[in-house]
Amino acid sequence: MKDTHESRQATACDGHSQAPHAVEGRRRIFRLMVGLAASATARVGFAGDEAQIVVGDRLVLHTTESSPVALRVADVKPGKVVLAFPFDPTTKKIRNESRLSKILLVRGDEAKMDDETKKRAAGGVLAFSSVCTHAGCDVNAWMAKTGKLLCYCHSSQFDPYDSGKVADGPAPRPLPWLAIKLEGEELTVAGPLSAPAGAPA
Repeated sequence: MKDTHESRQATACDGHSQAPHAVEGRRRIFRLMVGLAASATARVGFAGDEAQIVVGDRLVLHTTESSPVALRVADVKPGKVVLAFPFDPTTKKIRNESRLSKILLVRGDEAKMDDETKKRAAGGVLAFSSVCTHAGCDVNAWMAKTGKLLCYCHSSQFDPYDSGKVADGPAPRPLPWLAIKLEGEELTVAGPLSAPAGAPA
């Protein structure tokens, strides 16, 4: 009996011979910890980060650091994407503290726009959040042949003529659009983003 008892104790202490349910329990805990770590990492990207866009703001090239000059329709060439930040036309403060405030401008074909799309455009220029809704990369390319906006990171495509809806790729939701209008010749923010900018938290 003594030998049998000691044999059982040795088996219990041997990491390779433990009961199957104990091993499976540890595996479940490990998978749970990995999942929580991945979730926490996904949330870190935009934690406490919110787009700051105010109605009446003008738009300026995203590389501008001071003395902003408002973008006009003529500055957005057909077939080219322009990345911009909003700025206060009175104080000249550029709202670039958050990358979620970055805006994509593209000059589309007005003949392809329905009435709702035309209402939020300015001189054929459409505005969207530039932050991909998949992993938060910049959407910064216009595919002339298909008329779609492209994020090079994971090849998500968005249709600017259909409210930024996903046309292809892993993006889980449309690219938020921004209503703009003309004040004189200057492109001006006319409303908030249609949805929160950025990848899912």
